[in-house]
Amino acid sequence: MPIIVNVDVMLARRKMSSGELAEKIGITPANLSILKTGKAKAVRFSTLDAICRALDCQPGDILEYTDQNQQHQ
Repeated sequence: MPIIVNVDVMLARRKMSSGELAEKIGITPANLSILKTGKAKAVRFSTLDAICRALDCQPGDILEYTDQNQQHQ
């Protein structure tokens, strides 16, 4: 998938655990893990908003687009 989720990077920068973030934003640690590993098919704007508020960041700090076609050339 060409969308990379950088939640782990922001967690490390903010010195916050996954469990702490999950609790702050009101989702289960399992659902946060699915998002972090890139296995999620979608993310609600309300969840993205909560993540950005908890980590004091922008959506672009969390989500990154990569062009897979350029990677294979």
